[in-house]
This record gives sequence, C-alpha cells and structure tokens, in this order.
Amino acid sequence: MIITKTPFRMSFFGGGTDMPEFFNEHGGAVISTTFDKYCYVNVRHLPRFFDYKTELAYSKMERVVDTEDIVHPAIREAMKYLDMHEIRLTYEADLPARSGLGTSSSFAVGMLSAFYALKGKYADKKKLADEAIYLERTLCNEAGGWQDQIAASYGGLNRINFSADGYTVDPIIISPERKKQFNDNLLLFFTGFTHFSAEVQASNKGVDKTKQKLEMLQLVDEAQAVLTDKYADLDEFGRLLDTTWRLKRQTGAKISTDSIDALYERGIKAGALGGKLLGAGGGGFLLFYVTPDKQKDVIHAMSDLMHVPFAFENGGTRVIHYTPETYIPEEDNK
Repeated sequence: MIITKTPFRMSFFGGGTDMPEFFNEHGGAVISTTFDKYCYVNVRHLPRFFDYKTELAYSKMERVVDTEDIVHPAIREAMKYLDMHEIRLTYEADLPARSGLGTSSSFAVGMLSAFYALKGKYADKKKLADEAIYLERTLCNEAGGWQDQIAASYGGLNRINFSADGYTVDPIIISPERKKQFNDNLLLFFTGFTHFSAEVQASNKGVDKTKQKLEMLQLVDEAQAVLTDKYADLDEFGRLLDTTWRLKRQTGAKISTDSIDALYERGIKAGALGGKLLGAGGGGFLLFYVTPDKQKDVIHAMSDLMHVPFAFENGGTRVIHYTPETYIPEEDNK
C-alpha cells in the first residue's frame, strides 16, 4: 500500500503567462506557494476476489473490468501510461475540488507518485511535474498552464520561470520573520462557487490578451522585489495584488462574475489592500492581503463566507506510507 500527500497551491502573480502559447513567444513567470492543505492518494493492488479489476473512490465510486471503461480521465490515462493494472485507489482532500487551488494537478502529481512507488520505482520532483503536465495537457487534452503541477511537486514559495526551453523553479529567499509576516497578512475565504479550470481556460481561447499578460508578467518582478528586499514596504505586495487582479479580469469573460466582484469590493471596502480570486477564475477561493489592524473588519465583512486559516509549507508531494507489494500479472499467474 502507498499513500501520498500532496499540497495545494495559491498563485499570486503571473497566472496565464504559464500557458505554452504565451510563454513560448514572450516568456512567462509566476509567484506561488504551497500551503498546509493537502490531497491524499491511497493506492494498492486489488485482491482477486471480485468480478471487477479496478476500484476507484473519489467523489464517485467506479468499479470496472477494463481500464478503458474508467470515467475519470486522469486516472484512466495515468493507468494506461504507466501500465497499471488491478488497482484500488482512493482520494481524499482537505479542500473541495474545482476551487482554484490547483486541486486536479495536485491529484495528478500525487497519483503518479503513488503509482511509481507501487511499482517500486523512484520519481523525483521534476519527473513528477513533467509527467503530470503531460498527463493533463496532452493525454487528457485539458486546457491550462503548467504552474500547478510544478508547484504541487516542488512545494514552497517560488518564482517559476517559463520559456521555450522549459521551466526553472527558483525559491524566493526571504527571512523567516518576513515570511511569517507575509503569511499572517493573507486571509483566505471560500466563496462556495466552484468551477472547472479547463472550461474557464478553454472559454478564453481566441481572445488576444497579450497586452494584459505582459503587464501581469512585469508585476512578477515588482512583487518579487517587494518580498526579497527587507527594507521594502511589504504592504506594497497587497496593492500589487489588486493591480494584477484587475488586469486578470480583463483576460476572459468567465474570469469573474458579478457576485465575485461584489465580494471582492466588499473586502476592499472593509480594509483589504488587495487580493484576487485564486485559480483560473469563475469561483473558488478569494484571497485578501490585510494588515493586522484591519483583519477583524474584513473577517466581519466576509462573515457569510468560510474563513480558512492556513500556513505556508515547503515540502511538496511526498510518500507518507510505503508498504511494498509483490504483484504478479494475472496472465503470468496462470
């Protein structure tokens, strides 16, 4: 039996510049962090007592004989890609799916890690990120960028750079005290609305938002400078968040809604310096940057939403339980 634990991520700046159609021409970069909310993937070989070969438990239950009959596209394609058979897989998570925190990519990374471990093979962070990107973007043909898979695999507060040559992951160097202050100034709220990231991304295809994305890319440099310069006013990060969110809203009709806009403006009116809807847009979690003296006011103003306290994490995906299994393919066992 294998159990993997993979963090979710929040992206602050540069979202959308991690799309190959953009960064292959213009370059791209994001600033993101993983935090202490996780998904857990439990995988083992299914005992041969049943009239089905694969059992999957996520938001639905699937029991199938043929891998091709699996409804969940990522599980189906990953099992075919890694030649997995006779599997029992269960998925659990601290936060809901389709909420703007890279949940599908965290699952993809954690699942691939679990499959490799079950086969007795080691996969490093780059391999898991690369293959999760290939799984979601190529095998499953889902629209989207690359940042989520990389963040889930590597973990931590990073600047991730994209180019036609690939990507690099650069940890943002910041003192523990400043990092704690940064973390403490962020408030996370669940709007109750969920979305499919791939659908939001697909709806934006054919719309040229290069100008806005180039401006958003420039904000990555400015935000990194604020974080890493110990003499800089950290509150400027919050003001830049407001700028990047207002730019991002211009990049697609489904990025925001009237309801989301009203919630965001309510938070700003209560004292938040800035914020954004996390993920591709359309729903999920609202993040605000709020100085300590205004946090009670903002939490009160958003009292109809669930406030979700969190702390940054640095580990990325990891195997938390490993019990090797001897597996003999059925045809070899006859």
